[in-house]
Amino acid sequence: MTSKVISIVLGGGQGSRLSPLTATRSKPAVPIAGKYRLVDIPISNCLHSGITRIYVLTQFNSASLNKHIKNTYHFSSFSDAFVDILAAEQTPSSVSWFQGTADAVRQSLHHLAVHEFEYVLILSGDQLYQMDFDDMITKHIDAGAEISIATIPVDAADVPGFGILKADDDSMVTAFIEKPKSNFESWASDVSDEMKAEGRVYLASMGIYIFNRKLLYELLEGNDRTDFGKEIIPQSIVNHKVLSYQYEGYWTDIGTIPSFFDANLGLTDEIPKFNLFGENHIYTRARMLPPSKVSGTTLNKSIIADGCIISAKTITRSIIGIRTRIGVDTEIENCYVMGSDNYQTLEQIAELKLSDSPIMGIGDRVKIKNAIIDKNTYIGDDVSINCGGLLPDGDYGTHTVQDGIVVVKKRAIIPSGTII
Repeated sequence: MTSKVISIVLGGGQGSRLSPLTATRSKPAVPIAGKYRLVDIPISNCLHSGITRIYVLTQFNSASLNKHIKNTYHFSSFSDAFVDILAAEQTPSSVSWFQGTADAVRQSLHHLAVHEFEYVLILSGDQLYQMDFDDMITKHIDAGAEISIATIPVDAADVPGFGILKADDDSMVTAFIEKPKSNFESWASDVSDEMKAEGRVYLASMGIYIFNRKLLYELLEGNDRTDFGKEIIPQSIVNHKVLSYQYEGYWTDIGTIPSFFDANLGLTDEIPKFNLFGENHIYTRARMLPPSKVSGTTLNKSIIADGCIISAKTITRSIIGIRTRIGVDTEIENCYVMGSDNYQTLEQIAELKLSDSPIMGIGDRVKIKNAIIDKNTYIGDDVSINCGGLLPDGDYGTHTVQDGIVVVKKRAIIPSGTII
């Protein structure tokens, strides 16, 4: 059935809640787990499910994402498989940017029209999960549904952050409400005994949809509705068969700095909720990097990507991204260090040392806790980051603070001896 499916990955808007990580890149291009990009998650789920025709829709800071897609997803010349970027564009019929999720798909329909397909799978570009879309598509067809919505049971505390659905005994959606703040007790649905035991009895939309081709065109053409969650889905329930596809595995929406931070550090757990080491591995750009070299370092519950040169004292519950250089006697705890896009030459390193300037990476005798270090940063010697009391939220030029998490910006220079 997957040969009849085209997938659309929504790249999101400006991604302001993930700032400053989205200052120079779109949300799907944000690095995750030391060597991947967020967009690799939905694309890998598609490929493992046999869906090989994928469009990624984006409009903000798309250069980094374009480069990643171009360098990563290559298919046989004898295959119709592709992963293509569709950026917002001005056309005779549309001169505006994407105004929302539904509007983005509407403006891209003419690109889909050249293909043979019966179903459109619509995904978000900023979620961490592993799902078998083949099973979802099969249930969509078997139920005779026109729209399917992937749902996940949540507890009452999480309800205000989601669109909540009410489903009947046949998993057909009978009602939908967007982010209710109160009086939602009657919206509880039938869930598994395991979910009931955890108090997760409300079905939240995961922002993952299947539409029959004909209906999708009918719903989007000739109107100005811009959003699936706020308009298309609620208005379709009365007149169309909408199926709730209940998913009970690990899923998280990476829309904020705290959720991004927690999702990454969660990968270092002994048995992480998101499995990087299973058969359904994540596809990403194949880099010809050397293995990492570690000297005199005590590592505990940490992930080290390729091409690193590490002489740290201790690294605890942290992710160290590609090409990271860490100096002697440095201590890193609860951190995501994204790494670097390139190595500095020995001549460049010598020149910076002569001028007492930090070299790319993390210097000697540095202490860092509860921080995200973006790519290509220059952190000098004897620097201390987030090792004292709780820091006030704000933007401080080279870094930001959100909910106690320090984010050192891409290409920031932190001079030796700095205390943050």
